[in-house]
Amino acid sequence: MINLNDLNKWRIPTEYDNGGKGGAFLVPYPLSGVDLRCIASVGGGWDHVSVSRPDRTPSWAEMDYIKKTFFHPKEVAMQLHVAENDHINVHPYCLHLWRPHGNNIPLPPKVFV
Repeated sequence: MINLNDLNKWRIPTEYDNGGKGGAFLVPYPLSGVDLRCIASVGGGWDHVSVSRPDRTPSWAEMDYIKKTFFHPKEVAMQLHVAENDHINVHPYCLHLWRPHGNNIPLPPKVFV
């Protein structure tokens, strides 16, 4: 994940800042000008960014923009569909990007993607 302090122009001061290892951000999506609401964190072995809009679930293009904004180009991040027993829904229009520390995310062959 990039240094979150590089995104300070979009940072919203909150208790999530954690000394620059987390934070809340309003990131304008350039194709629509709509602010994407993001909460990012680095810790517990994971990089994490939650992305939401007030009116609907973020689109694939919006999630891709946030991935490119918060992660380095060579980093792989993923969305997870966890087992039903582990699913917690706090916000109906929120999606998440995850990247584990110290482990490569297994990828299918490029011809499958």
